[in-house]
Amino acid sequence: MTTNPSKILPKTYATMILIINILLLDCKISVAEAEAEAESCFSSIISFGDSYADTGNALYLSKSLNTSTNVGLPPYGETFFNHPTGRASNGRLIIDFFAEHFGLPFVPPYFGVNGTKTQFGEGVNFAVGGATALEPSFLTNMGIPVSVDVSLGIELNWFREMLGNVCPNYSDCETFLGNSLFLVGEVGGNDVSFAFAQGKTKEDVQSLFEPIVTTISSTITELIKLGAVTFVVPGNVPIGCVTAIVSLFRSSANKIDYDPSTGCITWLNDLAEMYNNRLQIELHRLQDLHPHANIIYADFYSAAMPMYNSPGKYGFTETLTICCGGSGPYHYNSAVECGTSSSTSCADPSLYVNWDGVHMTEAAYRFIAQELLEGPFSVPQINSLCSSSKSSTGISYS
Repeated sequence: MTTNPSKILPKTYATMILIINILLLDCKISVAEAEAEAESCFSSIISFGDSYADTGNALYLSKSLNTSTNVGLPPYGETFFNHPTGRASNGRLIIDFFAEHFGLPFVPPYFGVNGTKTQFGEGVNFAVGGATALEPSFLTNMGIPVSVDVSLGIELNWFREMLGNVCPNYSDCETFLGNSLFLVGEVGGNDVSFAFAQGKTKEDVQSLFEPIVTTISSTITELIKLGAVTFVVPGNVPIGCVTAIVSLFRSSANKIDYDPSTGCITWLNDLAEMYNNRLQIELHRLQDLHPHANIIYADFYSAAMPMYNSPGKYGFTETLTICCGGSGPYHYNSAVECGTSSSTSCADPSLYVNWDGVHMTEAAYRFIAQELLEGPFSVPQINSLCSSSKSSTGISYS
């Protein structure tokens, strides 16, 4: 004979069901709390760099200085924002995907949308398209003219100016800065590309690595003194796969210069890795000097290479051929820039890695962001930031 436990022990059975429901509810609450903590582990994102991170500063500066930039013209911004925003892509950038991941709004440009300077709030972006790591005067003296008179040092000065206005005593902002995520870069790529555009040799470019790394290091050191704790510092992308640079060397390159599986120029990628190794050594040194800080190296190079090595696996059909440009090899023509009346754009940018010859598509930036946030291409892991950002012990390199 079978029995129904609810009839034999009705109070006990009901109590058990109540306890189970409470435990399940408590579990759901705990998960929700954990998710909320993950989303709100940073109060803001503060960014420095160039067009890989610029969310509108170059566009404002071009208007105020009466210069031109195509990032304010369609089809820039068409995929996500449905209009140009000053981002050098068809949609979101890596910084935008970082903001979404950490539950923060998109990081506004320092100069604002209409020239009204942004206040700290939940973040501020000092990155400017065309900015260099080194001072423009330093590069000009080397015979390397720059297109934008903005450097990492100038961006840092803007940050100091804003900080001084908001916090006359820097210590008043200590908590805010300690809970902010600082993105320092990618920067230095323009120094390299401008040098190559002027016909500088590989050796000339290599000579820039040390001052670039020193500039980035001194910037991080200064930010730590001001109260910053957590940094993500990107390395360079595989420059041998950047269509504009590949096109620059197309006439002089030999067959052996190309990687047969990707079409990228091998020695240029080797150069990028050489720079990235030097940057990592310096970040290790800084971490040892400032054990309370969290200094994360973001390996843009390794995060990007899977798209070139196995494009089909990740939904891409075109790697070096660009989406928006003019006629010519790879649909790239330096005289026909994306956004001009002579340019044309592809029907589906999500199939392309390269957007305009220099910058990537939203799909490519999304892929890199995911590789950095969820994959192995950050040292230490970026996902460890939330568990350690409030700690004074910092993160140790493995």
